[in-house]
This record gives sequence, structure tokens and C-alpha cells, in this order.
Amino acid sequence: MLKTKSFLGLEFGAGSVKLAEFEANESDSLTLKQFGIKSLGLEGSQDSKREAAITKAVAELLSQKSYGARKVNVCAPGFQVFSKFIKLPPADSTKVTQLIQYEAQQNVPFPMEEAVWDYQIMGTSANGELEVLLVAIKAEAVETLFRVGRSSGLKLQLVDVSPAALCNSFRFNYGDLEGCTMLLDIGAKTSNLLFFEKGKVYSRSITIGANSITQDFVTESKLPWAKAEEAKIVKGSVSLGGAYAEPDDAQEAAISKIARQVLTRLHIQVNQTIQAYRAQQGGSPPQRLFLAGGGSILPYTKEFFAEKLVMEVDYFNPFRSIQIDPAVDLEELSKVAHSFGEVVGLGLRNLAQCPVELNLVPKSIRQKQAFDQKKPYFIASALSLVLVVFAYGFFFSKLAGLKQQSLEELNAEIEPAQKKTKQLEDALGVVKTAQKEIDQYSAYLKDRFFWPDALVEMRNLLLKTEQKQTRPGADVGVWIETFGTVAADDIPEETSSSGMGMNSMAFYLMNPELAKRYGLIPQGMKITKDPAAEVEERKEAAKPKAATPANTNVVTINVKFRAVNLNKTGDSAANGNLAYAVQDEFKQSTFFDADGTKLSGELEQVESSAQTFTFGMTLKLRNPMKI
Repeated sequence: MLKTKSFLGLEFGAGSVKLAEFEANESDSLTLKQFGIKSLGLEGSQDSKREAAITKAVAELLSQKSYGARKVNVCAPGFQVFSKFIKLPPADSTKVTQLIQYEAQQNVPFPMEEAVWDYQIMGTSANGELEVLLVAIKAEAVETLFRVGRSSGLKLQLVDVSPAALCNSFRFNYGDLEGCTMLLDIGAKTSNLLFFEKGKVYSRSITIGANSITQDFVTESKLPWAKAEEAKIVKGSVSLGGAYAEPDDAQEAAISKIARQVLTRLHIQVNQTIQAYRAQQGGSPPQRLFLAGGGSILPYTKEFFAEKLVMEVDYFNPFRSIQIDPAVDLEELSKVAHSFGEVVGLGLRNLAQCPVELNLVPKSIRQKQAFDQKKPYFIASALSLVLVVFAYGFFFSKLAGLKQQSLEELNAEIEPAQKKTKQLEDALGVVKTAQKEIDQYSAYLKDRFFWPDALVEMRNLLLKTEQKQTRPGADVGVWIETFGTVAADDIPEETSSSGMGMNSMAFYLMNPELAKRYGLIPQGMKITKDPAAEVEERKEAAKPKAATPANTNVVTINVKFRAVNLNKTGDSAANGNLAYAVQDEFKQSTFFDADGTKLSGELEQVESSAQTFTFGMTLKLRNPMKI
């Protein structure tokens, strides 16, 4: 057998790091030499702790086994990568790149100067449109991967993305399947759904992953993240629903219900993607589904999707057409094989041309890699030159003296230019410092308008909820009674005899007619048509009691809502449904983070004769604000 060099495939996931060593064989395939997987825990999905976590995990993987290779292809985590399928009108080949660059500027959700992006033309539709896969990632995320590689003694060759690596892996192993096939890779933070049909591929990233199960269980059980994750792995399963008996273990029962709720949300997204694939891409109904990723490991996940989608469901085997070295522990490999799809796809990039070939290595690093590849030739040339000079040095000693004199003259000419360069660099440093100060002041100005905008947004969300929950024979009204974290100085105290303060700002964010009906507007006080504008006018007129501490980060707001009691209509669940409806509206707002926005405390239980009831909610800002 021809002796070949081995190489590595390394996937940086949100929840784990996966590593495998491959070797090309004579069958135009790969041989798996060894593999490893290391969990990252919660730190893997936290930007501030992620680099340290993956550096430690890679070091531990490399120390556990003797990996001989040092050249590695890596896959960036799905939650850091933007990917989208776009269609371009028929155009001259010389203009295609310009059109794609324009689409990238319109679609990539972060500044292009901070991004690394690539694309591949996947084919042509029936009407001549070009189907293009566009991917992008922040340059800082890629530089992090290179720093991790350097600290571990690895030489990164290319940076791939999950959809592309999965596509190459699936095509290599299941290229013989006919009809439309789906591949659902459930990761820790996101899931990738791919469609394969007649040589074409379509993919979509869904922001639901296995971490959602752990997070919901943490909220319900009040356990630390690590304990909740361990309980999910040891006791977790997907509830079968229907008339099945619940497990005797309380934690096991809770996890199974939560897992089914999360997978139900994922199933809804899968159904929506199927409809979009058929309507926009002209695809056929899928005939089968393959499950992949660490998030699909929970028992009864396969049965859940088989029941929901009414189709054949199986686990993806990325090693179906890959040879396995006899030294590999097959029992251990079988436990995690379905989560190594991206790693196998990375290995195939060294074997032959793949259906999807993307590379998110920044241009500056590519140039350095090209230089490093040519460096041996440069060194050899330099050595040859030294030998020639040494051999003929005696004959050219006089010429060397003349060259030395010329060099000194040249240095004398260069010195003034170097001084000017230093002056320019100093001036550029001053400009950069001024720009940073301008950016900081701009951020402060932006934050000044946050709270008025937030109040208007919250009022609109409550009005929207009232409109959606309107029912015959009952008034639906919801308003804010108190803020738990906003300082009293942010809402002016009422100076009239009514004594209105922070807790009485509710009427500003509710329907004026309901405010009058429930006695929240003092006698003789007028309410304008625009309550938010009146709040601003009252802020200007009021004199604050004390200054609010500067540069205080506000991350969450604890809010207490009061609403019209709907139980008197005879529906005992009406109040709870209304509270959840308010929560859903706030989760969809651009002001608040969906994962951190949720109901808190107990729903106030009131008699049917009561006029109102209260419930609490924690609102997490998408971006911390300074007050």
C-alpha cells in the first residue's frame, strides 16, 4: 500500500470539540486512524469564555492520544456563521462576482470590513437564475481559531462551515439515494437542515439546539447548568406524548416533557422550511430524514420525528464509505458517529474536489500561508547565492566595497523618508484615538433615547396583546404597575395631591378608557392621545430628587403587570393564557432577548369578583444599557 501522510479534521462546535485523524487510501477514500470528542459545557456558547474553553479542550484531546499529523482543516461553529441561499438573475459571467458582492453587502448582518465571506454557485434554476450559497463570519472569530491552532502546535489549512462540510460528507456516503432526502443536524445552539435532490442541495440554519432543553430545565429545576446538563445526558429522553405513563423519577419526567416541547418547536421550523423549499426551490416532498449532531442523541428523538413527519427516519452514518483502522474502538465510535458529519466532510477536502468548497481563511492569512509554502525555495535560493558569493568573493572583493559605499549612500537618502514615516504613524495614532472617542460619544447619545423608545415599545406590545386577546363580553387590558430595577428618578414624581410616583405610571402604558374605569387616573387629570409623549413632557417638567449613578449597566428589568381579571368570564385559564400571551409578544420584540425574557414569580390567584390580577416578568435587554 502506498504510504501517505495523515491529516486532521477539527470541528469547533458550540457544545463540544471533535477531532479525527485521517489518511488517504488507494480506494480514493479515507481511513479513520483515531478520533476524540470533548464537551465544552456552557462556556462553549459564551463569547467571553469560549476561546479559553476550546483551547483547553483541544490541548486535552491532543494529549489523550498520539496524533501524528499537525496539518488540520477546521469547521467554524454554526452559531457564529451566517449562511444563506440567494438567487441571481441571468447575467454575464464577468458581472456575477459584482452581483454576489452586492448581495453580500445587503444580507450579511455585520459590517463587511469586519467579515470574512465566501460563496459558491450551486447551480441554475429552470428559469436561468443562478443559485448561490453565501456564507460569512466575523474575522475575529476566525482569528480565534488560528490562535487556538497555534497554541496547540497545529497548522490550519482551511476554515469550512457546517452546511458545506455536512453536504460533502452526505454526498460521499449517500450519493446513491434517489428522491428528496433531508438531513437534520441538531447542535448545541443551532440546527442545520439540508435538502438533497437530483444533485442539488439547499440548507437553512435554525436557532434551536440541545442547549434549549438544558436552559429550560435549569429554569424549572433551579439547578446549576452543569448539573442540569448532566441530568439531561443521564436521565433525558423525549416524551412520547399521548397516554403514556410518566417516569417515576421527577427529574426524568421534567426533562422528557421539556425535550418534547423544544423538539416540537424545532419540528415547526422544519415544516416551515419544507414548505419554503417546495415553494421557492421547486423541490419535491421529502421521502426520508437522517438525524445527526449531538443534540439527536436523546432516546426517542428518532421516534418523535417519525411520528411528526410521517416518514422514514434514521441516524446519519458519516463513516458509511470510510475505512476504519483496526486500532479504532468501534464500540466507542458507534456512540458518537452520527455527530462526526462535519469532521468527515473536512477530511474529504484533502481527498478530491468536493461538491461544496468554501474557505473562510482571511486574505492576510492566505497570503502568509502562500509565503510559508514558498519559504523553502527562498531559503534554498539564498543559500545558493551565499555559496556563489563565497566562492567568488576573492574576485569580487573590490565590487563588494563599491556596493557597501552605495548602500551607505542609499541609507542616507532613506533616513529622511523614515523620519516622515514615523511622523505619519504618530499622526495616524492621534486620528485613531479621536475616532474611538467619537464612537464612544455616539454610543452615549444613542443610549439617551433608549428608555423613551423602550416605554413606547412596551406600550405597543401590550396594546397588541389586548387586540389579539379581545373576546366578547369581557374587557382585555394589561398595563405596567412597577419596574423592579429602573430608578425612581427615571420617572418623575407627581407633584399634585394625587401623589403619583413610580408605581403609578401604569396609566401611561394602557388604554386611557381602561385607566379611567379602574381608577388609575386621578380626578380632574387629563390624558393626552399620546401617553408616551406625555411621559416625556412630565420628565422635562419634573425636578429629579437625586442623580442616577453614571455608567451603571442595566441588563434586566423586573416588571410587575396588572391586568383585567378575565376569570369572571368563566374561563379559569384565561388569566394564565393572557400572561403567556404578553410573554410571547415581549419575546418577539427587538428590544429584548427572547431567551432571557420570561414570566417570573407566581401568577396572582384572584376570585372571579376581583377587578384585576397581577403577574411578574423579567425582561432581558438585547444589549446592556448605561444609565
